[in-house]
Amino acid sequence: MTTLTAKPPLGAPLPPAARPKPQKTRSIASSRRLSLTVMTSPAVIWFLAFMIVPAISIFVVSLLDWQGLLAKSHFAGLENYQKMLRDPVFWSAVRNTAVHVGVVLAIMIPVSFMLGYYLNTKPRGHRALRVLFFTPALLSISARAMVFFGVFAPGGLVNGVLRAVGLGDIATPWLADPSTSLGVVIFIDLWAGIGFTAILFAARLTSVPTEIYEAAELDGASHWRKMWQVAFPIIKGYVGVVTMLQFLWTLFNSATTVLLLTKGGPGSSSTTLSFMVYNEAFIQSDIGYSQAIGVVLFVVGLVGMLIISRLIRQNY
Repeated sequence: MTTLTAKPPLGAPLPPAARPKPQKTRSIASSRRLSLTVMTSPAVIWFLAFMIVPAISIFVVSLLDWQGLLAKSHFAGLENYQKMLRDPVFWSAVRNTAVHVGVVLAIMIPVSFMLGYYLNTKPRGHRALRVLFFTPALLSISARAMVFFGVFAPGGLVNGVLRAVGLGDIATPWLADPSTSLGVVIFIDLWAGIGFTAILFAARLTSVPTEIYEAAELDGASHWRKMWQVAFPIIKGYVGVVTMLQFLWTLFNSATTVLLLTKGGPGSSSTTLSFMVYNEAFIQSDIGYSQAIGVVLFVVGLVGMLIISRLIRQNY
């Protein structure tokens, strides 16, 4: 004989026995938190070990008198900072760094954005142009330095062209002339970075709906107006991110080009703060003083990022 069990009406609450127990719910939540902790702990440990600890160590070492890795270190307080303020090479490096970063950003970001917008319009041969623009970024810094060492040598390509067109009086040892050495470093950074940055902007501009451009055309907007009054405000956040990244790259990585081509000279005419950090640590063996300059470099980078972010928000 079969026993029929009556079903509860539709929408009626479940009997208390069918509801999940609070203890079981807490167990599931604890298990999820444990899984999240296990999955994120390697990244947190890596960040602490290779980002936070080195950043703190810069400030600690800057307070030491440490003449070489194998030498004993002694607490020096603020002596390295006092030495830095009295050092004319430091102030020359500050001036050169400001000129270097300012010129690179002022030229690279607008020119790269315009080239990126042009690529986004898909002109004839735009695929070949993308490859051409991206090629300088594929060269290693050492290979790039070798190329431009030959280009700007006293008997190199630039002086050869100047003499061929009757402008031999302008020919100069570009890398050995205090008035041109920093300009050559800036030119190399622009040559290497403009094309790559243009590709980044072109990729981001593909997300702008074509309907917006079509509406602007109906209002009689030219390509210039569409570029600066339509496309630029839409991707202003991305422009700010690229500007900050380029600012940090130029600020912290100028040492490599300077080291390979000019070694900060002639004199200190092409010395930048990042090169000075390297030079004081590994050439002069004054690690404490080197890290005091590194602290200044860190602060400049942080303040620069905040200024760029604020300018983007205020103006657009």
